[in-house]
Amino acid sequence: MTKEKLKKSINLVEAMAIVIGMIIGSGIFLKPAVVFSNAGSSALGIIAWIAGGIISLASALTIAEIAAAIPKTGGLYIYLRELFGDIWGFLLGWVQTVISYPAAVAALAIAFAGFASFFVPLNDIQQKFTAGGILIFLIVMNIIATKFGGIIQTISTVGKLIPVFAIILFGLIKGQSHDITFTAVKQASTSMGLGAAILGTLWAYDGWIGVTNMAGELKNPKRDLPKSIILGVICVMGVYVLFNIALVNVVPMEQIINSKNPVSDIAVKLFGSKGGALIVAGMMISVFGTMNGYLMTGARVPFAMAERKEIPLHKYLGKSHPKFQTPTNSLLLEGLLAVIYIFSGSFDTLSDLIMFVLWIFFVVGVFGIFVLRKKVSPEKRPYKVPLYPITPLVGILGGSYILVSTILNAPLNSFIGIGITLLGLPVFYYLKNHN
Repeated sequence: MTKEKLKKSINLVEAMAIVIGMIIGSGIFLKPAVVFSNAGSSALGIIAWIAGGIISLASALTIAEIAAAIPKTGGLYIYLRELFGDIWGFLLGWVQTVISYPAAVAALAIAFAGFASFFVPLNDIQQKFTAGGILIFLIVMNIIATKFGGIIQTISTVGKLIPVFAIILFGLIKGQSHDITFTAVKQASTSMGLGAAILGTLWAYDGWIGVTNMAGELKNPKRDLPKSIILGVICVMGVYVLFNIALVNVVPMEQIINSKNPVSDIAVKLFGSKGGALIVAGMMISVFGTMNGYLMTGARVPFAMAERKEIPLHKYLGKSHPKFQTPTNSLLLEGLLAVIYIFSGSFDTLSDLIMFVLWIFFVVGVFGIFVLRKKVSPEKRPYKVPLYPITPLVGILGGSYILVSTILNAPLNSFIGIGITLLGLPVFYYLKNHN
């Protein structure tokens, strides 16, 4: 089998920019209302952000050991395949290719267009065409060179932190609301309501695993993969908790819940209309960078599957551009699917569906650490997860709690996600028999 090679061009700084840039995107700006609403009280909302961070960090610490031991392009798809067998890897790759990455890109493009309407009034159709236009631009840039995608990621990561830190700093200093209390303003303060709130935070924390898809393009993956994942998630967790404390310090939680775009409203309250416009522009940069990260890393999944003939049109999708050495055809596939989702879904529906399906595989992936340690000798595992086995168990139990509470709270979305996953089974067996 002839393997198409991708250029090793990503260093530690760019890898960290991918992790932080993919995590801090639209969720921090668009999910607070959903999280506080489901939690029922502002204090429980803050706890949900902390819990989501702990679950993500425990999972990230664990996956980092697997990533360092198996530093191959394709990320979790490869880990599941090597640890549990072809079918587990295929089903994740199927879900990531068909819905997860393109739907995430679509949700982010929708969010970008929504922020753009702060400056130029756009109706629903105009927003969707705006979303499609910015997506096409990013596809072209990533086809020309992975390095361009990395540069976009680094610049946008720096740019997106400006509005985030501005709101944290001025929100904590100038806020007059001080609304951190366990008093419920909405009747959702149950364990399952908290579970739904944590699910909302997990969309905001999602993205840390994306850098593993590009392991084959890192200059020193065994060293840089675990470093970029761990440092990135720890930084983001601190930022998210402080950011949401700042929000309820500026306006009451009830106002956050009832606003269509609470962070924009708070930015205007803190900095006036002109200052608010700058903050919204920073939010657009944030979403733009995250969209780029999802597109850049998502295209590596069908590329890796095509290399193993585990996806339809594998001869087409497994080719890299002869001049640019980028996975052009896989980028075009993900872009096409994202455009379809842009014109068919809404932000919250897409993001909730994505997170439920992905956490099924995340839980299995975290459990893979026990399999890895049986299969791979210690000298071939350059990084070891701290507090083993407690850390992976936190990730497994936390993820399982999320899955159960989601099934109970949103059974329709849960079963749709499971159905889409199981549709991959006949594709898997057809390709297996055909090849």
